[in-house]
Amino acid sequence: MTVPISAAAAQAAVSPLKVTPASPLFLREDEIRRGIELLYFGYTSMIRGADAILEAQGLGRAHHRSLYFIARRPGLSVGELISLLGVTKQSLGRVLNDLGNRELVEQRVGVTDRRQRLLTLTASGAALEARLFTELERSMARAYGEAGQQAVSGFWAVLMGLVPPADRPQVEALQG
Repeated sequence: MTVPISAAAAQAAVSPLKVTPASPLFLREDEIRRGIELLYFGYTSMIRGADAILEAQGLGRAHHRSLYFIARRPGLSVGELISLLGVTKQSLGRVLNDLGNRELVEQRVGVTDRRQRLLTLTASGAALEARLFTELERSMARAYGEAGQQAVSGFWAVLMGLVPPADRPQVEALQG
C-alpha cells in the first residue's frame, strides 16, 4: 500500500530529524540502553491510538496482532498464526474465540487437510483492522519521513537483527 506523504512528513524528509549520532563505540552499554529506550518509547507512542480503539472494543494487543496477521495473509492456518505470534495454541484459542464471537474472524476447514482451520477477517474484522492500521501508519509514515530512506533501511536492518536467524525466513515471507 502506498502511503500519501503529509505536508509535515514531506517537509521533514527535506530537513532530516535531528538525532544524536551513534558513538563509534556503539556496542557499549550506554548505546545499547539508548536503543532499548528508543524502541520502548517509540513503540509506546506509536501504539497509543490503536490501544484506545482496542480498549473501546474490549480487546487487547493479542487481538490486534491476530487481526493484523490474518489481514496480511488471508487464509492463514491457525498453526501458522501460532508460529508467527510465538504463542501457545491455548492462548491463541482464547483470542480467536473472542474474535469469532464478535464476528471479526471466521474459520473455515482446510481444502486439502480438513483438520486445518483457515482464518479470514469478516467485513467487520477488516474494517477494525483497517482503523487500527491507520493509527499505526500515521506514526510510522511521519517517523519514516523525518528519518529518510537511508535511516529506514538501517532501522529495518537493526530490527531484523533482533529476529533470531531461524525465524527470519518467516518474517521475510510476509513481504512477498
